[in-house]
Amino acid sequence: MITVVNLKTKSFESKIDAKVFGANRLKFTPDGKYAFVSSLSTGDLYIIETATQKQVKKLKVGTGAAGILMDPQGSRAFVACSADNYIAVVDLKTFEVTLKLDVGGVPDGMAWSVMK
Repeated sequence: MITVVNLKTKSFESKIDAKVFGANRLKFTPDGKYAFVSSLSTGDLYIIETATQKQVKKLKVGTGAAGILMDPQGSRAFVACSADNYIAVVDLKTFEVTLKLDVGGVPDGMAWSVMK
């Protein structure tokens, strides 16, 4: 269950039954059009359109899906697959896994950094 909160009024708006067993993380795309929800239990990534609050895709990314990171340009999402020791790269136009980065060490939380 996802609870929608109005940030201006800091009040409850609604609940979305996303039907995500083992939901772990929720992350919005940079444009706010979609919310990605990862499942540690199933390894699925659920993609929900925010305007309609409906699931548009369920994507198998691994054995267990954990942390989610969106690139600032809005072209890719990175999903840590802890049990598999890789990060799945998801194209935000096609909603397909385009690459699996073998990182070892049970990846989870991620952050974006720019070198200057």
